[in-house]
Order: sequence, then C-alpha cells, then structure tokens
Amino acid sequence: MLYGKEHVARYQETDGAEGHDWNGTVTLLLTTKGRRTGQEHTTPLIYQPDGDAFVIVASKGGAEDDPLWFKNIEADPQVKVQVKDDRFTAHARVAGPDEKPALWRKMAAVWPDYDEYQKKTDRQIPVVILERA
Repeated sequence: MLYGKEHVARYQETDGAEGHDWNGTVTLLLTTKGRRTGQEHTTPLIYQPDGDAFVIVASKGGAEDDPLWFKNIEADPQVKVQVKDDRFTAHARVAGPDEKPALWRKMAAVWPDYDEYQKKTDRQIPVVILERA
C-alpha cells in the first residue's frame, strides 16, 4: 500500500492508475502553497465527488491540531488538484453548518474512521469543498 511521498510520486507518474484506488476508497492529490515558505506541498487525501466539486476531510487522524494542508488553505484557498489524470486549479472552502452534516455522512460512508477521529478530539474536524476555478 502506498503512503506519503511514494503515494504522491506513483499517483503523478501513472496519472492515478496507481494511488487513486487506495485501501478500499479513492484518493486525490491536493497541492497547497506553504503559508510560511511559499513552497508547494502535495498530499494524497480521501475524497468524494459532490456535483462538480470534490469533498475532503481535515481529520489528521483525530489529532488536536488541524493538518498542515488545512492551515495552508486557510492562508491561501487557491489550490491544485489531481483526480486520476484530471489536473485543475480549485478554490478550497470549509463546508458551512448547513452543508457539513450531509457531507460528513457521505465521507464517513467511505471512510468510517472519520467518526472515530471526531470522537478522539475536541476540535470540530473541518469538511473542505474543492470547487474548480
């Protein structure tokens, strides 16, 4: 099973033929600009489509702090996304209170651990919507 930098490299090299299908679910690649360094960082994340958008979860396994990629989109919501061989720019935004419950259920249906992650932390885990630019 692919993880981390190897996951990103194989996904990019094979246009998602390797790495898109992962551990019984699907992943995309999210590229953010570092809020301190300005350098690009690419992270494989579980996703689900929602209309023309894509939904991801800033869980960090239920840690008390948000993942770095989430902090980066708070500073600059313009991101790059790769879903299989489809590469595009997108605007990342946090799902509002009216959107989050349904999107959370959608994501937990494909990765039930999200519910466990939320139980492990006092922070409200953000659901992020990636809308094509």
